[in-house]
Amino acid sequence: MILLLRHGQTAWNVERRVQGRRESQLTPLGERQARAMAGLAADLVAREAGGPPWRLIASPLGRARRTAQAVADRTGLPMELDDRLMEIAFGEWEGLTREQIADLRPDLVGTREWFFGAPGGETFEEVAARVGGFIGDLPPEHERRVILVSHGVTGRFLRGLYAGLSREDMLDQDVPQEAVYRLLGGQIDRFDCEPLDDA
Repeated sequence: MILLLRHGQTAWNVERRVQGRRESQLTPLGERQARAMAGLAADLVAREAGGPPWRLIASPLGRARRTAQAVADRTGLPMELDDRLMEIAFGEWEGLTREQIADLRPDLVGTREWFFGAPGGETFEEVAARVGGFIGDLPPEHERRVILVSHGVTGRFLRGLYAGLSREDMLDQDVPQEAVYRLLGGQIDRFDCEPLDDA
């Protein structure tokens, strides 16, 4: 079983600014989202009595580590870091707003292919290779009990590769910051947190 979380809201998420490998702090709402997802993940873990021990693995980027720390606080699990869970590298576009990118590449507006259009950024094939390698290194599914804390695009790849989705379907998936996905038996289930306000 895999429980998959995206990090909580960041300042750059609010500004619609592309983060990639750059750092941006969680907002107050993002901190509450992290705690809510941590509580939900802890509840899901508690339902799975017995069996192999759980692991908590996070992207080393600050926003994911901060979210994973909330999970560690609730579950008591030590946090492991893995570079393969990092967000896609957006190259020269990191720090730009979505609107600025649309001005640079109007041909990509309205598609998810803009993820791979940045000079110096990662390609679809490169992200698929590193995320696929990570999944391949996990134990067989009947022995797999792991909580992953990652990012928007990388989370799409984790779910998409697990489920064998097409490129288009993979990239069109939702990337909520108030939900936990469970990947089990070839199935993906979404568990939403209680609604949080923006205050």
